[in-house]
Amino acid sequence: VIVPTAEGNRNAEGAVIAYTEDEVIASWVKRGLKHVRMLHTGDPKVADTDAFVEPLRTANAVWFNGGRQWNIVDSYANTRTYREFHDVLARGGVIGGSSAGATIQGDYLVRGAVAGPQVMMTPEPNHERGFNFLRHTAIDQHINTRNRWDDLIPVIQKYPDLLGIGLSEVTAIVVHGDRFEVMGAWKVAIHDNTRVYQPWEKPYYVLSAGDVYNMKTRRIEKFGTGARAPARGGRGG
Repeated sequence: VIVPTAEGNRNAEGAVIAYTEDEVIASWVKRGLKHVRMLHTGDPKVADTDAFVEPLRTANAVWFNGGRQWNIVDSYANTRTYREFHDVLARGGVIGGSSAGATIQGDYLVRGAVAGPQVMMTPEPNHERGFNFLRHTAIDQHINTRNRWDDLIPVIQKYPDLLGIGLSEVTAIVVHGDRFEVMGAWKVAIHDNTRVYQPWEKPYYVLSAGDVYNMKTRRIEKFGTGARAPARGGRGG
């Protein structure tokens, strides 16, 4: 099931944006998927109906496209659709996403302000919470191409129990239970408030492709190809 909702529910003139299923799923069909559907509505009342969630009840994977993450919240928070997303995970399915589709998977919703993605912590209470597929996390993206390496620092300062995960482009984490492995060409920044940093270090460290990280113990369990052991005060930064 492909969810394009982050791309927008209405255009600048306020008109409802119409999505065509063939266009939304085209790239996935080219990859060889044979049973793929689009799921989209801008109306939470529709998202709360049995008819709308029917494709999710037999789905084994959900993908959230990029855009603005608050659009996803506006459509699906506190609805049957939200619960069915979690049910996909509960029965062993997979949930993934890119850009806003990655951020929505965290607990705290970074860049959730309607005013724009430059606002790291929204003043809007209804846009503070993500969908919590990765519990106790705050997830940022595009950290390499948009120089966002430090942007999670104030979030973790305000919410020190959260684990901050900053994703570079062309880079992903593949999560199994409490662990994830880094895949891709760039780095993942880990903002961990339980770790002691030296005065000259920034309060995060980076993981590379092949590194395996335990989010529960907050420890690197395996270093990937080419990764070096961390210095005493922390790795990378």
